[in-house]
Amino acid sequence: MNRIRIFIIFSAVAIITAASSISTLAQPPREQPDRTIDAATRAEIIESVFKRLNDLYVFPEVAQNMEKSVRERMGKKEYDQTTSAAGFADMLTKHLREVSKDKHLGVRYSYEKLPAFGERDEPSAEERERFRQFGRRINYGFEKVERLNGNIGYLDLRGFFDAEAGGDTVTAAMNFLSNTDALIIDLRQNGGGDPAMVQLISTYMRISS
Repeated sequence: MNRIRIFIIFSAVAIITAASSISTLAQPPREQPDRTIDAATRAEIIESVFKRLNDLYVFPEVAQNMEKSVRERMGKKEYDQTTSAAGFADMLTKHLREVSKDKHLGVRYSYEKLPAFGERDEPSAEERERFRQFGRRINYGFEKVERLNGNIGYLDLRGFFDAEAGGDTVTAAMNFLSNTDALIIDLRQNGGGDPAMVQLISTYMRISS
């Protein structure tokens, strides 16, 4: 299958889970008490963020650049006086976004301990079926696929759903767009989602400089 040359992409998406006291959440943070953190906790959080970025972020080079930037700040001791967990999460988010330009990416503080990455309960068969039916009803986030004047492809993508369940939909959409000369992926109403789906869609694309 021909790879599509991507012309415009509005955003990148990542889901990052940091150490037990800091996590990325889809919903806005609620009011909660702060915590005091020490140097060891800051280092643990930073290394956990680096691991999630390098394991999951859709653009590996950008992940490496984010790590390099934060490590340079660590070398300058920019984080040494930060003892607020909430403030540290905000600081890391700001510094990561300065490099990535990705407003979906962030680190958020949680007062309550959250399950470590990979330790969450597996969904039940009933939950998986409900999610599958929901994905089908919204076409796994693929709102509109069309060919514009000038042989420009247009994809209005509203979310990144389960890559396995939505794989056939991805194939159908990208096959339809495979003969276009350029592609607009509209993520203005995209709420993010599964990094595996981002990676699957990316396999169809050839990034042009």
